[in-house]
Amino acid sequence: MELQVLPLAVTMMAGPQIVAAVVLVTTARPVRVCLAFLLGVAIATAVGVALARGIFGLLGQAIAPGNPSDRGVAAVIVQLVLVGLLALVAVKNVVKRRTVEPPKWLGSLMEAGPRKALTTGFLIILLMPSDIAVMLTVGANLEQHDAQWTAALPFIAATVLIAALPLLVYLLLGDRAQHAMPRLREWLTTHSWVVNVAACLIFIVLLLAP
Repeated sequence: MELQVLPLAVTMMAGPQIVAAVVLVTTARPVRVCLAFLLGVAIATAVGVALARGIFGLLGQAIAPGNPSDRGVAAVIVQLVLVGLLALVAVKNVVKRRTVEPPKWLGSLMEAGPRKALTTGFLIILLMPSDIAVMLTVGANLEQHDAQWTAALPFIAATVLIAALPLLVYLLLGDRAQHAMPRLREWLTTHSWVVNVAACLIFIVLLLAP
């Protein structure tokens, strides 16, 4: 992969995704719950990239069978459409920043167990539009360079690492983290529009970068 792995991974977890990871750290059994969440994130990211690679493999062959230099046409079109959609989402978040509220399901994570955390980690990746866009971009890049799914392993690992940051901070700082995490959770919850806009802008830059 020639894409910048770390920025893409950051974009994958920007928004409700990282807020969910922070919320899970404040539960009664943070380690078990967070590990289940990370497993869900890892599985979903791997599955999503594999599906994206397969989709662009089919599109590439349909547009220019046997001509690798032209098989990225579909990927370029999709990426340009995504830039427009992401710009609209960013503008919408800024305009409605005073009324934007976090998803109601985030509050339910306070009582989550390992099973719910696993499901949340899985679905929050596969159903989040921004994550779908990132995984499509990764799949398109793999197809353009005729690379196998395994070439995306650094991206998958980086995504899981970003998702694990709240847990790592909790384990490293101990009591101090227990006091800081609830405050961070509240800030992220009330300023979710900032996180969403930042994620959109980062991803737009990645899409437009040569």
